[in-house]
Amino acid sequence: MDKEHVELAVALRHELHQRPELSGQEVWTKGHLMEFLQERTSLEIVDKGRWFYALYRAGEDKPNVAFRADFDALPIDETIDLLYGSQFPGVAHKCGHDGHSACLIGLALEVNKYGADKNVYFVFQHAEETVEGAVECAPLMDEAGISEIFAYHNVPGVPEKAIIMKDGVVCCGSVGMIIDFEGIPAHASQPEDGRNPCFAIAEIIRAIPELTAPSLYKGLVLCTVIGIDAGKEAFGMSASEGRLMLTIRSQFDEDLDELRQRIQDKTMKEAQIYGIKYSFSFRDNVPATFNHKESADKMRRAAKKLGLAILEADAPIRGSEDFAWFTKRTKGAMCGVGLGVHRAPIHTAQFDFNDGIIPAVVDFFRVLLDE
Repeated sequence: MDKEHVELAVALRHELHQRPELSGQEVWTKGHLMEFLQERTSLEIVDKGRWFYALYRAGEDKPNVAFRADFDALPIDETIDLLYGSQFPGVAHKCGHDGHSACLIGLALEVNKYGADKNVYFVFQHAEETVEGAVECAPLMDEAGISEIFAYHNVPGVPEKAIIMKDGVVCCGSVGMIIDFEGIPAHASQPEDGRNPCFAIAEIIRAIPELTAPSLYKGLVLCTVIGIDAGKEAFGMSASEGRLMLTIRSQFDEDLDELRQRIQDKTMKEAQIYGIKYSFSFRDNVPATFNHKESADKMRRAAKKLGLAILEADAPIRGSEDFAWFTKRTKGAMCGVGLGVHRAPIHTAQFDFNDGIIPAVVDFFRVLLDE
């Protein structure tokens, strides 16, 4: 990677870090990235509203490939002393999406200068943290006839620049599940006159180990209680309304559907026993992220050519990644890149991206383009 391009990418990363924006609010971030490319490259820039892509054209007869980076931040305070620290209280780039975008910018600079034998789409995506972004961007795979897409995520606690690979499911799918209950109010001295949903909620929670028993599923499943809300601070009243919030996740999409149905069946049973009404709603739905082996093998070969360490993961990451929506539509793969063994975990106040991996990631993607 050109020294000038490294310096530009690092400086840009620091600018993004200083002005973080939450998912769905990335107006300045998107505009700044577009302006950067417009001023320094001859790439086509296509504004898609909340996200955009840049395009390098090699020719109509050439294959179309894509690289994706996310650019949203998290609702976390910046507590470490950085020269480029967040200027916005309560918001900071604590997942490294500033670094992901800087790397994709670096690749765009390199391809713009040195060319490529493929049409390259540089996809800059919003709202990854709320898993709302990729589902909006993914139709581009069909519209542009993109045959393959690649991405990476930084991984603290792993040797710097090591490439982490896995075929098949690389990240679990998940969905937020909200169950609302409506009972009948009663005086606290006569609870038998009402219908209190707390008992049904308690039975559902108590049943979670049974509902998630490993013998019932093909792979890993989890159900996490996110929150419980019932009644009011009124000691003369028995609770008559309640809400149970769960996150369910699984290695395989069919298991997620099965677990969701088991929870719904359990809810209906308990609601009938206690004479209460119920309703379901869902948030942050994302399928399991799937790496196509052909694409993953291209990543392995690129890493090998550059002498980068390759670490094979033996299990999927439990957390979800909305890159899943892209590989639902076309071939592709996502890898991890080590940030360093002593780096703080993502989604913590002590986290900061390691600028030292930017040249390695850009070179890795450039070699990947030739595979």
